Amino acid sequence: MFKAVLMGQTEDRQPVMTIENLEDSFLSADGEVIVRVRYAGLNYKDGLCLNGQGGLIREFPRIPGVEFAGEVLKSEDDRYAVGDQVIATGSRIGEIWHGGYAEKASVKGDWLVPLPKGMNMRQSMIFGTAGITAVFGLQSLERHGLTPDKGEVLVTGAAGGVGSFAIALLAALGYSVAAVTGRIKESGDYLKSLGAETLVPRYELAEAIKRPLESERWAGCIDNVGGEMLARILGQLKYGCSAAAIGNAGGHQMPASVIPFLLRGINLLGIDSVNQPYDSRVQAWSRLVDDFPLDKLDSIATEITLENLETAGKDILNGKIQGRYVVCL
Repeated sequence: MFKAVLMGQTEDRQPVMTIENLEDSFLSADGEVIVRVRYAGLNYKDGLCLNGQGGLIREFPRIPGVEFAGEVLKSEDDRYAVGDQVIATGSRIGEIWHGGYAEKASVKGDWLVPLPKGMNMRQSMIFGTAGITAVFGLQSLERHGLTPDKGEVLVTGAAGGVGSFAIALLAALGYSVAAVTGRIKESGDYLKSLGAETLVPRYELAEAIKRPLESERWAGCIDNVGGEMLARILGQLKYGCSAAAIGNAGGHQMPASVIPFLLRGINLLGIDSVNQPYDSRVQAWSRLVDDFPLDKLDSIATEITLENLETAGKDILNGKIQGRYVVCL
């Protein structure tokens, strides 16, 4: 038996979340590695799943949780032995496959990576998908020419998970960072403690304007919002600079002009974390160990249990969460 969060539906298809004790046979027989889950994370996508939104879970009942860290209990994959500590992210775990909000998980070996040296399981789930996504965004900007001497880098959705890690990572690497937040009073000191030099009120960028170009300001952007805000930022990028598009909390429609692309040669870079290949994920985790100031992790993390997930899932959708919530099992 193992304890798990279970998403179901009522007869009129309303989402129902319960906490159950399940038989081991409930786990997928197609999994190659069984893991004793110790920690899981909470992402915006988890909030959608826990609240029956986004159409991410289509078959019920389903154990949600798109990421987890734990110890191998059984393995049919030669890369993993009993007792190995591993991390799982992406691959639609928690959506079309039972996920990490459970004491046990059964997954494909390709969906795992070894816990990197220098990091413990709790730290890995403070980072979670948000941490490696911040790395993927930064690496994409670097491949397109971003260096610390180019100027200020903007981070939107700054108080969230990806935003928090992006700020701390950029600052540790010598970049000048500007953070966009709608909660300057509540989160300003937190963002500055991570390394943000400038705080930008969300309302200043919240709406697209008719002018396709504004004064050149940003050397790059890690955007977690999308929508009208991203459209506005594209018109403020410096010549030849780039924005990494990571999230769509502000909407999936972007009312942008092609003029910044044509007259300033800017780049809009799409960042995916769900289907990244094994080697890319291993490299991203290694870079977090090498480049991220691990002493800042505790200031980013809030620990919760499975019993807190219903409330936390609503809070993350409403933008009420600062940093990262770590689920302890």
